[in-house]
Amino acid sequence: MSTILIAGVDEAGRGPLAGAVYAAAVILDPQRPIEGLADSKTISEKKREQLSVNIKQSALAWAIASASAEEIDNINILQASLLAMKRAIEQLQPAPEKILVDGLYLPDIAIQGEAVIKGDSKHACISAASILAKVARDEELYRLDSIFPDYGFALHKGYPTKLHIEKIQQHGVLPIHRKTFGPVKKLLQAKSIT
Repeated sequence: MSTILIAGVDEAGRGPLAGAVYAAAVILDPQRPIEGLADSKTISEKKREQLSVNIKQSALAWAIASASAEEIDNINILQASLLAMKRAIEQLQPAPEKILVDGLYLPDIAIQGEAVIKGDSKHACISAASILAKVARDEELYRLDSIFPDYGFALHKGYPTKLHIEKIQQHGVLPIHRKTFGPVKKLLQAKSIT
């Protein structure tokens, strides 16, 4: 009996104040298991990068997609995360017959799906997706760091750290900042008052 094609799906970058939210979808090959898969947040950056290469080489299919800061501001972070997931799933060849998604919500897609809380620590395919999404988002932040060197994106990856907020106060809000997120919104409002 042939096994059904199951894709693990996860996102990275819901919390940051800058940059896109990324999602990945992965169909693992049962014949080629990958050692060391776990929730991307529990693995060092170096290990994530190594695993990302292994996943891309060994998986039956994988895809990475994103939703921009502008899309996040227009439809909210949850909807943008689900949109990025949908985009990743739709790129998979072969298409999955079922999806396992980390978290509480499923993207709007005509494929049987299951939302799994803490799925990235329960299913290898979701762990793999979490790693690809995180590595892709980190790569994007390093790229943004080279474009906007005054903001320290390589250090804080866009998260609302003290350093990042200080940099926005010093240098202003960029087009890649999420204008609807509290700290950025507050800075923009303060600026419009002065």
